[in-house]
Amino acid sequence: MTDAAALPGQPRGGAIAGPATVRAHCVLAPNPSAMTLDGTNTWIVAEPDSDRAVVIDPGPLHEAHLADVIATVERAGRRVALTLLTHGHADHAEGASRFAELTGTAVRALDPALRLGEEGLGAGDVVTTGGLELRVVPTPGHTSDSLSFHLPADGAVLTGDTVLGRGTTMVAHPDGRLGDYLDSLRRLRSLTVDDGVHTVLPGHGPVLADARGAIEFYLAHRANRLAQVETAVENGHRTASEVVAHVYADVDRTLWPAAELSVRAQLEYLRERDLV
Repeated sequence: MTDAAALPGQPRGGAIAGPATVRAHCVLAPNPSAMTLDGTNTWIVAEPDSDRAVVIDPGPLHEAHLADVIATVERAGRRVALTLLTHGHADHAEGASRFAELTGTAVRALDPALRLGEEGLGAGDVVTTGGLELRVVPTPGHTSDSLSFHLPADGAVLTGDTVLGRGTTMVAHPDGRLGDYLDSLRRLRSLTVDDGVHTVLPGHGPVLADARGAIEFYLAHRANRLAQVETAVENGHRTASEVVAHVYADVDRTLWPAAELSVRAQLEYLRERDLV
């Protein structure tokens, strides 16, 4: 077994659910799969002395999970005051409408179709519910509507699916674009260099204690995969499925459909730059 400290980002051992930082607590949704890892991480974020909490990504439409999130908030002597979404994929957002109904809260997201209430989310926004400060960081690429949330008081960033606690994420072509994704990773890296971010609170998988190491690994991994795709095309593998079979031969075949989306995004990126 590989020592966790040797893995990119130093994933935290032990249970994923539970307290992660002073202000962030994870409730793990019961939807494990090859794509969602252990399940979706629903995040409860609040100031220690506040009676109000923000919930990020209620997760799937699973009544017991939504009830568990609410009960966790209430056990801490708080109430849910606001719901935020990192992006619109069902494993993060499907339960948002029902959760809003149960809690009487607004849902804020970048995509207007996902919002419940008049306020959305965008670059430069700061959420200050209950004295909490969450800074909205646009991180498109996995999807066009992907957002991350910078929690400066804890030196942490909640990344949704942009950076995972284990493995790497896909670029969900055609909505996701590789150029946007690389820019987003660089934007997150700048938080680790300039803004004191040291912890990643991901949408799936364990907390990462070395945010900069994780993001630099992601950038290196993307550069390596892109070079492999470019070489595969030069060697006559023209279609996305052919490239996947060649480049991702050592990857579990159940992940090949997701890999093909990323390859399509990579091929588009290379064609736009006249590299293939």
